[in-house]
Amino acid sequence: MFTGIVTDIGTVRAREDRGDTRLIIGTAYDVDTIDLGASIACSGACLTVVDKGVDAGSNGPAGWFAIDASAETIARTAPGMWDVGRRLNLERALKVGDELGGHIVTGHVDAVGRIVAVEPVGDSVKVTVEAPASLAPHIAPKGSITLDGVSLTVNEVTDQPGGAAHFTLNIIPHTQAVTTLDEAAAGRPVNLEIDVLARYLARMQQVRG
Repeated sequence: MFTGIVTDIGTVRAREDRGDTRLIIGTAYDVDTIDLGASIACSGACLTVVDKGVDAGSNGPAGWFAIDASAETIARTAPGMWDVGRRLNLERALKVGDELGGHIVTGHVDAVGRIVAVEPVGDSVKVTVEAPASLAPHIAPKGSITLDGVSLTVNEVTDQPGGAAHFTLNIIPHTQAVTTLDEAAAGRPVNLEIDVLARYLARMQQVRG
């Protein structure tokens, strides 16, 4: 479980495509405190640490961890997010007693959305995102949503022809500074996870017919 509060921005340092895709992700985390088998959310996708290390360099030691992303993970996450050089929002798994500053996040990407507009509003940025028809009914004004692993509050929702929906988010300067949302731009694909409560309510309605 996660909260959608990003605690580091990692960078994809290397990628090796084989049976699964092995990714080496640079991080500022103290890798001595990361256990093999631990879960780390990478821009909203919960992945398992399979290796770790520290490389010596001219600018001091640089920590890294490795994960194996399956073909399913690659297919269901935003195109391009696993390319070498891409920055990723990182969050380590929630521990009992940790502050729940965002909302309950599972690290399972429900769908890929698309940013359709970015507009400065004061010191903040208003971002409009298109959600596919499969997710549109589960997004509500003042509800929670996870965008590339970041817990955010939905401002407005506008239904679109064909069943999709546009929803708006307000990204304050602090969030821009500590996440990859400073790269928000029209056309950029993003990982979406709906509120877990919305997921279970949808399932209950489906069962009731």
